[in-house]
Amino acid sequence: MNKEKIQHYKSELILIFATMLWGGTFAVVKSSMKDSSPMIFIGWRFLIASIVLVPFVFKFKNEFNKRSLFAGGLLGLFYFLGFATQTIGLKYTLATKSAFITAVSVVLVPLMQTTIEKRPPKKGAVIGTILVFIGVLFLSSGGNNIIAFLSDLGSNFNIGDFLTLLCAFFFALYIVYLDRASSSHGFWVILFMQIAVTSIFSFIFAYLLDAASLETIKFNLTANLIYGLIYTAFFTTLLTTIILTKYQKNISPTKAALIYSLEPLFASLFAYFLLGETLGFFALIGATFILIGLIISETIN
Repeated sequence: MNKEKIQHYKSELILIFATMLWGGTFAVVKSSMKDSSPMIFIGWRFLIASIVLVPFVFKFKNEFNKRSLFAGGLLGLFYFLGFATQTIGLKYTLATKSAFITAVSVVLVPLMQTTIEKRPPKKGAVIGTILVFIGVLFLSSGGNNIIAFLSDLGSNFNIGDFLTLLCAFFFALYIVYLDRASSSHGFWVILFMQIAVTSIFSFIFAYLLDAASLETIKFNLTANLIYGLIYTAFFTTLLTTIILTKYQKNISPTKAALIYSLEPLFASLFAYFLLGETLGFFALIGATFILIGLIISETIN
């Protein structure tokens, strides 16, 4: 096995590890929302990670230039929009549902690449999109019997689910643009900028939403919140962003997106053991449709 193949498989395994860490985020953040408002939580989460990176910024300051700052800032904007819509959405929906709906980004990645490259979509992307759409309807339904299912089809699709769908769109943009930016700019400037920009936007929007009476700022530093900040700042912000920025470029965006489709499976396990969440029969069918759609979108040409 040549060196390139080894690097390829190593990158895949490391991305799977990052995906497992992401899976735990939904339950941890859902629990943290008891003690903090969403934007403030995101702001502190990314600020802590930014502070940890400051020594590396000084060490690699020669990597910073106008083009790399712009690229990192744009990544930060997509990152912020994804985390903001996801975290606010978690206030109104189950952690498990949030994970499966977020995974819709996997289907959107090849569709966005198709749009950018001006090529017709693959058959798998079309089939996958249809299956994911059906899955979201099932996942958002109520009841555990056929009569309740038919009468409530899609009726449990709430504002939290809608915001999570927006989150999937922004994360898909992030994945596609990261593939382009990480191979053209210095690793440390891209890493630092996307994390720092996300923190800055979060604090700004926290106070804007508070001023508009759309969200009241809350930050009670309990043991539960400290645990949530440590887990999300160090493991699912700093470590996973380092992993994505360093290793995703070694495989294709579509292969990376397929690996990320494992996230809802990990999230379901974490939500079950940490929050006691379970899905109804038809919601489980919906989750299965989504997972099959994600896999088909990446494996059929």
